[in-house]
Amino acid sequence: MTITVNGETREVEPNVTIEQLLEQIGAPHRGIAVAKNDTVIRREHYSTQHVRDGDRIEIIRAVAGG
Repeated sequence: MTITVNGETREVEPNVTIEQLLEQIGAPHRGIAVAKNDTVIRREHYSTQHVRDGDRIEIIRAVAGG
């Protein structure tokens, strides 16, 4: 199935969860936020929230600095 991650089209297996997607793309385990179709997904739901064909996923990495 086809999804969009941070503006890039990607092919993923059906029934992949947010958690599995993050692992597949090598995203860090901490310091990120994930939105699915403009809705922020709470970290505790990453393992139960499935990605569907056509979904838009945004992964935002926290950056410290001053």
